[in-house]
Amino acid sequence: MADKADDNTINLLRRAFAMRAAAYAYMFDTLREELGEEKALELGMKATRRMGEDMGRNFKDYGPGDLNGLKDAFLGGIIEGERMFSPEVRRCDGEELEIYFHRCPLKEAWQEMGRSDEDVHKLCRMAGAIDTGLFTAAGFTFAGETWKPGESGCCRLRVLPGKAA
Repeated sequence: MADKADDNTINLLRRAFAMRAAAYAYMFDTLREELGEEKALELGMKATRRMGEDMGRNFKDYGPGDLNGLKDAFLGGIIEGERMFSPEVRRCDGEELEIYFHRCPLKEAWQEMGRSDEDVHKLCRMAGAIDTGLFTAAGFTFAGETWKPGESGCCRLRVLPGKAA
């Protein structure tokens, strides 16, 4: 019974991520049609970054330098993160936190929608701006990279200590 509940929870999470992915994609398409691709990407990233800034306030206590505390709080706050994102902590010391996501439900949803690799790349950049907002609002320096066509997995988050207050 617990396995069925877990599978049901994962199914509901995947559907929620798919809906969020569709919202990003349709907003990007509409903005691109009206304003052109460059402006659409700029505005999408700006809005998504703002969402991340709101979320980043929850991690302010760790900034500007507690990368280990940030790692535990950030990864611990992702619902079913292991199954949804398959995170791999590649480095966590006083100089850098690096987390590589082997999968991403947003990217998977865009691929299932039949989006081109180039569109998925742009949508990953748009959605990935949430991380820039989150980690900078928490007081850190963010130097992550989103997925690019031809790469496996998904995003690589690189968080560095921020400037001391």
